[in-house]
Amino acid sequence: MIYAWDNCELDLGRYELRRAGTVQPVEPQVFDVLALLIRERDRVVPKEDLLDAVWGSRFVSESALTSRVKAARRAVGDDGHAQRVIRTVHGRGYQFVGRVIESSPPPRADVPAQPPEQEIRFCKATDGVQLAYATMGSGPPLVKAANWLSHLDYDWHSPVWRHWLYELSARFTLVRYDERGCGLSDWDVPRFSFDAWVDDLETVVDAVGLERFPLLGISQGGPVAIAYAVRHPERVSHLVLLGTYAEGRRKRLSTPEDRELVETRIDLVRLGWGRPDPRYRQLFAAEFLPEGTQDEWQAFDELQRRSASPENAWRFLNEFADIDVSDLAPKVTAPTLILCARHEPDYTFEQSRRLAGMIPGSRLVPLDSPNHLLPARDPAWRQFLAELDRFLPPSRS
Repeated sequence: MIYAWDNCELDLGRYELRRAGTVQPVEPQVFDVLALLIRERDRVVPKEDLLDAVWGSRFVSESALTSRVKAARRAVGDDGHAQRVIRTVHGRGYQFVGRVIESSPPPRADVPAQPPEQEIRFCKATDGVQLAYATMGSGPPLVKAANWLSHLDYDWHSPVWRHWLYELSARFTLVRYDERGCGLSDWDVPRFSFDAWVDDLETVVDAVGLERFPLLGISQGGPVAIAYAVRHPERVSHLVLLGTYAEGRRKRLSTPEDRELVETRIDLVRLGWGRPDPRYRQLFAAEFLPEGTQDEWQAFDELQRRSASPENAWRFLNEFADIDVSDLAPKVTAPTLILCARHEPDYTFEQSRRLAGMIPGSRLVPLDSPNHLLPARDPAWRQFLAELDRFLPPSRS
């Protein structure tokens, strides 16, 4: 749906606000406030309704709403004095008063009516754990090392991963898998360890029958990809790392308060992950998508629930905290591209910066975003794809 008034357009499908044909950069909450006011323009929208719809169960002050309304007015050429477009009803809320024309955008040629077909198969790790892996797309191979929170079947239906699958499978034969304890792979597993994750990547690559390929590692999939690249330098042609680190949280502690915070975070997963109330899991939505919309947070919460049990979620985080590939990173010989959002929480960018200093000849690309998992509407997502295309050109041998 596209809402047009004066010289402005709010395009819900592309998540864009355009003014005189130029895209106006706005925060997600500003966009959502504007969209809600336009949809409900036949009434005064109470402040409570706006707070609930845009921020959900997150606690924010009324001043946060006031600042977003002010930003929305500024983006569309309005202000609190003129109130030509957004009217304040004191003591009640706000109303959109511009004359709106609704239209549906033409179908985009680059968006498939049906998802690319994927083949889901299973293989067995050396300790008997059954691993689910999938291939989709065509062209040269790209292997994605597994990272926490994936489900081969559900990922396509989730806005967290759907755009990743579409864009990557349009460029490559994408090979991905659910790590042990997650998604369609076995959940009841005897071994939860970093070495087991590297072994599992080996098992999947052998099952697919690949000899040489580029390897993508996102988040904690990055250290796994690094370890595999060192173990099998003859097989990894290129290494791409996004939002990753050399040292898990326990390995980078500097104060007793840091340790207490890390252990409390892990315990919170053990105690709260399985509860129907999503507030405990929203800790991770805020970390992975700090500027996420309410819909994106809900989608991320659903992915968390589907992809892992409370026990396994705790086991994952407990093991992640002890990862350390500082000794392995200098041994990487494959050309390496490292990307990371500049404003990620938990000093992730600093970890990526350190990795760039450890891996010989690697290149660091800062992305202008706070998001750990890049949503489709984030300009950094397009920047990531552009850098990937330059680093892994389709014509490569």
